[in-house]
Formats: sequence, C-alpha cells, structure tokens
Amino acid sequence: MGSPAELAAAALMILGFPALMLAALVPSVPAFAAAAAVTYLADHYLHRKSSYLVNRLSKVRAGLSIRFLIRQLLLILLLARLGLADDLIYYGAIACFIAFYGLQAPHGALVTLIRNRRRMPVATRNIDLASRIRIPDAPPRRLMHRSAEKMLHLDLAAVAGILVSAALESAGFGFLGIGLTVGLGTGYVLALVPYVRGAKTPPNAEKVLAAIDDWLAEYRPETVLYFSGSKDSAYQVNMWLETMEQLDSKPLIILRERVILNNLAPTTVPVICVPGGVHLMNMDLSNVRVALYAANVGKNIHLLRVPTMKHVFIGHGDSDKLASVNPYSKVYDEVWTAGRAGRDRYAIADVGVRDEDIVEVGRPQLAPIQTWQGVPEGRIPTVLYAPTWEGWDGNPGNTSIVLAGENIVNKLVTADPPVRVLYKPHPFTGTVSAEAKAAHQRISALIQQAATERATDPRFTADAAAQSAAKAELARIEARLAELSGKGKGKGGNGKGDEAEATRDGLVDIAKHEEIARLRAEWNTAYWRSFGSHEHRLITGAEPRLYDCFNVSDAMVSDISSVVSDFIASGKPYAVTDSAELGVEEFKRQNTAVRAATILSNSAAELGGLLDAVRDPSADPLAEDRGDLKRYLLGPDEPTSIEQFNTAVANLAIKADARNVGQESRAAAGAAEGDLAAVPGQRLSTAEDDVTA
Repeated sequence: MGSPAELAAAALMILGFPALMLAALVPSVPAFAAAAAVTYLADHYLHRKSSYLVNRLSKVRAGLSIRFLIRQLLLILLLARLGLADDLIYYGAIACFIAFYGLQAPHGALVTLIRNRRRMPVATRNIDLASRIRIPDAPPRRLMHRSAEKMLHLDLAAVAGILVSAALESAGFGFLGIGLTVGLGTGYVLALVPYVRGAKTPPNAEKVLAAIDDWLAEYRPETVLYFSGSKDSAYQVNMWLETMEQLDSKPLIILRERVILNNLAPTTVPVICVPGGVHLMNMDLSNVRVALYAANVGKNIHLLRVPTMKHVFIGHGDSDKLASVNPYSKVYDEVWTAGRAGRDRYAIADVGVRDEDIVEVGRPQLAPIQTWQGVPEGRIPTVLYAPTWEGWDGNPGNTSIVLAGENIVNKLVTADPPVRVLYKPHPFTGTVSAEAKAAHQRISALIQQAATERATDPRFTADAAAQSAAKAELARIEARLAELSGKGKGKGGNGKGDEAEATRDGLVDIAKHEEIARLRAEWNTAYWRSFGSHEHRLITGAEPRLYDCFNVSDAMVSDISSVVSDFIASGKPYAVTDSAELGVEEFKRQNTAVRAATILSNSAAELGGLLDAVRDPSADPLAEDRGDLKRYLLGPDEPTSIEQFNTAVANLAIKADARNVGQESRAAAGAAEGDLAAVPGQRLSTAEDDVTA
C-alpha cells in the first residue's frame, strides 16, 4: 500500500477536501488557503513518489482531474459565500476555470499524439539506424514527464491570486493570477505543437521496418535468441547474454515486449524488440539458421513458423521442476540440456520429446564458478547459507528459513573449530510470509551479533591498513562506475530520452562496456578484501553476486532450488535442508541435485558432517559422489560448455542449410517439370498411361 510517509500524505490529501468544503461554507479564506496548500503538497508528493495510492484513487472516481476540479468548484463556492457572487472576480474565476479546462483537451491530445508517433514499430539496441533513417530528438523532458500533473498545477496561480483578492477585497491580484494560469496553459499547448509536425516527428512504421530489413541484409545474423515474457522474467534472457556474446556465429536477440528491453542487462549483441507479430513475421530473417528459445510461451509461434531456420529450446535453468519437461518442447527441432540428467528427465516424463532430438551442451553461465582447491592455509573455512524464499503456496519444504534457519546459523557461528558465515537470503524472502520475514530478521540479528563478538575475540586479527586501502579502492571504483553508467544524463535510454531516441543512440561503447566489466571484477576483489576473512557477513542486494559468494566459500547450506544445481559446478561440499521432513531416502529420490549432499533435518544436527568434510577433504565421504553428480547434471568439464554450445549451434546450422538446399533442389526440379509440360505438343505420361502401356 505504500510507505508510512505515503500513507500519511494520502490521508492528509483525502482529509483536506472535507476541510476545504468546511472552510468554503464558513467561509474562511485563511482556512481555505491552508487546506488547499495541504492538498496541493500531498498530491505533488504522491506523484513524485509514483505512489500506488495515486493510481488507486482514480479507481474510486477521485482521479487527478477530479481532485483539481473539486478544489476549483469549492473556491467558487467560497467566493459566493463571501458575498462576491456579483463581483467581476467571481465571473473571472468561472471563466478562467472553464477556459483552463478547455485547454486540457488539446494538451492531452498533443501529448498522446507525440507519444504514439514516437513509439516506433520496433525498438533496438546496438543497431545503427541513425545512418538509415532520421530520428529527431525527443521533446524536452519538462514538457512530457508527468505532463497532466504539470498542466493541472498551472491553476495554482489563479487559485492563489483569487484567494489574495478575496482576503484583500481587491480584484487585481485575482485577475493577475487568472492571466498567468490561462497564459501558461496556452503556452504549454503551443510548445507541444512543433513536435507533431515536420522535422520533429519520427519516420512512419513503413520506413522504420525498411531500415531494419536493410540493416539485417547487411549484418546477416545467423543465430537468434528469441524471448517473450513479463517484466519479472527478464532474468531468463539476461542469463544468456554473455553466451550470445561468445558465439562463433553472428548473434541477434529478438524481444517481444518493451518492458523486457527496458530491463535487459548491458550487452554488445544487437537487439531488436518487435511487439507486433505481423511486423516480426514480415521481417527478413532469411540468413538466420538457428533460433534459441529461453522460455515456452505462446508468442514463440511467430518465429517457429519460419522453416528456413532450426528451432531449439535452451530454457532458463536445469532442474527437477515440471517446467523442465514441458510437453510444449515437442515443437522444437532440438532440446538442449546441461547434462545427462536432462535427457533422462525427458525420458522418464514421456512427454513426446525424442531422445535423438536432445543435445547435451553444459551450462555456459556457470563458467565464472571456480573449482574448489581446499581451504587456503591460514584462513578459517567459509560457509555460505543461501536459503531460497518461502514461495506462494506455503509449502514447508520451500525454504529452511522458518523451521531450520536459526538452528543452522547458531550451529555455524558457534562451531569449534570456528568457521566464517556468509548469509545471503533470496531477495523475495519475507514478501509473502510474515513468519519468514520475522525469521529472516532474527537470523540477520544472529549474524550481526556474532560478527560483533568476533570483532573483540583476540583469536581473530585484521589488517587494518589493508582493509582501509581496500575501502578506498571500493570508493574509487564505485565513483568510476557511476560516471560510466551516467544514470540520468545524456541520451540513449538512460533517463532523459524516449524509446525512439534510445533506439537512435543505443549503440554500445565497446571500450566502456569492457571497462565496466573489468571494474566490476575489481570491485568484487576489493569488497572481499575490505573486511577480515574471519568476519561473519550479512549480504543483501545485487552485489556481490551469488557466484562471487560461491567462489569465496568452502561449503554451502541451501534449499531445493537452482542455487544448489549451480553450486554443484564448484565441486565443494554442500548441505540441503529437508524442511518438509520427507526423510533422507525419499528426499534424495525426489530431488536429483541432493544425491551428493549432506541432508539436514530442521534441527541441523547433521551439520557437523559438512564441516568435517570442509576441514579434511581427504576424509570427505561424498567427494566422489559430487564429482559423478556434477558430470551427470552439468556434463563434462572438457570440452568447455561454451565450446559444446558453439559446436551444437554449428551442427544445427548445417542441418538447416541441408534442409534449405533440399527445398531449393525440389523447387528447381518442379520448375523444370513445369517447363517441360509447357512445350507445345508435349503430353506428359500419367499413371493411367503407364498401366495401359
């Protein structure tokens, strides 16, 4: 519903209108002015915060325009109650507000027309359209951003002037305010007019699509990553961006929703966002040989219908969830899985995907995860606790946070010999369950208390000079990253321009892109050096990333989720909590990824086995099982996953070429037969002729 401040502002605004009516009826100019100021300020605050409450008001017939109109009508009532109904200021106020509302229509129409004309049929990144079509600058942000609110607030001059006139019984101030309101409103409308005509309007859809086809003919993309989904699913395409950048063939990303484009991570790969199915189907993709699909969605049909390319489901994770064996997968030419486990999963599910259509390519996204070499000498072991969130269905097996989290952390922070604990909860933790939120807060408090106690423990010492240097390095890197990202400055979709301008200016600066990647790696190194290797740590937010936490940890405790499958790539010991208390054998039977894990009950009594494996790898009873499971789930280490992926792309492209050549040969043969049939006096034999001959 919003923050406490937003709730307070909404309450003040709602209560302000009855106060306005009461002040108008009394009548009291000072009281009316005070109540009006409260409603103006509260309204402005809620809009500036983009509050959910503002949208809700429009659902109950209390939208923005209505609120301003009511305030103006109450001002007219105040004038009447003051006995000014026969004065010029009374009629001037009525004329002003009628004229002002008359300006709302052309203003709203112009804003809508500008936005519609500047919303091109496609939006792009890393594609040079500026050399092919002219895309003018967007209107100044001050004209288009929250335009309805800005236009309506121009009545402030008239309201203030009329109130001063009513208090001083002098019409001059009122007419000055009226003139300002009408003049500024007219000026606002006139300022928008140039952007709906002439050189300030973008080209029409036909010219934009022609420019895209011209670029496609020049670039000749060979492998496409296709994606459609909601805003919350952007991570599913983001996880494939680095893989697309490492392809041996020419890559292209095709998106179907603008909201996905707005949430796409930085990439050097050309991106085309095509919301319209007809526009996509008319696009020249004749050079594409392989299409990759990260999700099973209805809009896939718009590209699946193209026979000149081969279609592959690559998914957005490899787990035992039902989504990993969706019967929809039958529509693709091939299904690519990480390892043998994916192939067996489809065989067991028996959903119609043929074994010969499954290709094992590994998980290229896991390349940053480092293989365990044991705990470095002189450093205590680090254990990562990375539980998943509670989910929507209330299943006790979803997360260990509620039933086991405090037991796990208590045993880790009191372990002897000691270990360091990193606690990185899922970002959704506590968003559905108040119980999970409370447990998370208690666990966080445990971590912070243990960190405070360890800071005074004479067994643990820190290199203060090294930490100070690392913190200074962090500050330098963060300043440079902020400078490079340039949020809120310039053009190209970074805060001031619109979609058309972002398309025009959306060419990635390769040098800047590479520098940002290098700085992020340096930031990660400096972050871990900025505090002692013995310090417990609560880690929230996007940075450091989960894989960075994997690399500095020697073991992990988690729940059934993709986190476990990914951690297996490290070869490090791990534990998984059976929060639903299925029992060890049943838990392993249902979940492939835990077959080489230490299985914890909610008491976490078994945690000692995990810590023993970390302290003495030679006595680790599950080490061999983890190696076998890693190969089963993720495939072999050699060749690398990206090499396997590129090989699979190349092999499928050869199949697409073979199919297309075959079609051309058949078409040529058919044309030859047609030419033969067209020779005068020539009669082709029929099956009946052959029988009677």
